[in-house]
Formats: sequence, C-alpha cells, structure tokens
Amino acid sequence: MSKKTRRQNLLLNVLETNASIRVNELADQLDVSTETVRRDLSELDSTGQIKRTYGGAVRTKSFEPALAERLTQHIAAREKIAQMAVEYVGNSNSLFIGGGATTLLFARALRQTRRQLTVLTPSFSIAIELSTNPALEVMALPGIVEPKEGVVCGGETLKCISKFRTRLAVVGASGVDTKGISEASLNIAQVYSAMIRNADETLVLADASKFGMRSLQQTVAMQSNLCLITDRPPDPLIRDAIQRHGARLVCGAMDDES
Repeated sequence: MSKKTRRQNLLLNVLETNASIRVNELADQLDVSTETVRRDLSELDSTGQIKRTYGGAVRTKSFEPALAERLTQHIAAREKIAQMAVEYVGNSNSLFIGGGATTLLFARALRQTRRQLTVLTPSFSIAIELSTNPALEVMALPGIVEPKEGVVCGGETLKCISKFRTRLAVVGASGVDTKGISEASLNIAQVYSAMIRNADETLVLADASKFGMRSLQQTVAMQSNLCLITDRPPDPLIRDAIQRHGARLVCGAMDDES
C-alpha cells in the first residue's frame, strides 16, 4: 500500500467519526501540509468517496446494512426518537410513513393510539404493525418489492402517492448533513421524495450515527417545513444549517426543542 493510499484511508477514517473537522485540523492530525490534504480530498471527491464542503468534507455513504441488521443497532436511541415522534404527531389525522428501523419503532409506539388516523406506507412491516389497531386506517402502497428493506417502490408506488395529500411525511435517513437528508437506495429515495412533496410537513427520524453522512440521493433539503427528531445534538455546522433554513430540531426531551 502506498503512502498516499494509507494517508487517504486515514482521512476517510477521521471523516467517519468527525464530519465537521476542518482542513487545517486534518493536516495537523496527519502531519502533512494543508495543500496535501486538499489534494487528497479532491481525489477522494472525484471518486465519490466524500463530498467537499466549505473548509472540509463529509464522508459519502452508498449503502446501508439490511433492515434486519439495523434493527439490532442503536435500539435505545431509536426508541427514544420514536416516542418523541409520537408526541410530535399530536392530532394529525393523516401520515405517510417510510420504511426503516426507526420508523418501524415509531409505528410500534403509534400503534397504541386510540384516535382515528389514516396511514399510507410502502413498508410491509409497518402496515402489519399498525393494522392491529382498529382505530387506524392503513393503506399499503402498491409497487415492486425491495426484499432487503421490506418496502415497495417504482412507478406504481409514485403514481399512487401522487393521488394523496397528508399532514405529515415521517421518514428515516441514511445520512444527515448541512445540505439536508439523504437515502442510500435510489429507488427508495424516489418514494420518500414523493411522499415529502405530498405532505404539509416532513418529520425526519434519525439517530446521531447519521450525522455528517451523505448518501446517494437527497430526499429533502433543509427547509422550513422540516423537523428533525434525534437523540443527541448534531454538530454545530448541521445545527446552524437547520436554524438558517428555518427547520426545526427536537433533541432528547421534548422541552429541548429549538
């Protein structure tokens, strides 16, 4: 392995754990010049392994573990997020709910509601979870099955979504960075983007492990009708982006909202 390859691997490892680190800090850690770091970042950006940002970079994420594996990770954080999301939903009478580990936990918490609510979802597990409550009217969206995620996608899914308008779209995330929310699967990202376009407000459920990551397809930019519910505060760059675009952040307890 060449010296440059080892250095670039170290760069990727650093960005994996600290997405907000600056070029001069990277240079200090690697004991090289800032010019060397910038050249390495440019090469990594050209190969799609990172995305350059002002003064630094973020690690890209082109895939995620399958849903079954993700359901075993960050359980306490995701359960906390799910409970906060149920409180946030309040008296909304209609929801799109995307697939994923955190949204499944949200569905399990939402299943306890006693009020009438209409839910449209591309996720088999979420549809089954919610259908056990007779107060909930659940519509499973049509489409082509994506087996690893247990969701449907494709033209029929998008066509069906376009016929409906809901109060909220509740979605997960593969990555959260200063630009917005992104998803690792292109086909699934198209479904979530369509849900978001056809909802008055977007509720993003993402634990802190997603911060500083950028995946294949952005589903929604930071904007005023977006609320991020998470277990820990994001780094200052992401928090500033949320505030600058008028989005909302709910972190930890409900009274930590800003």
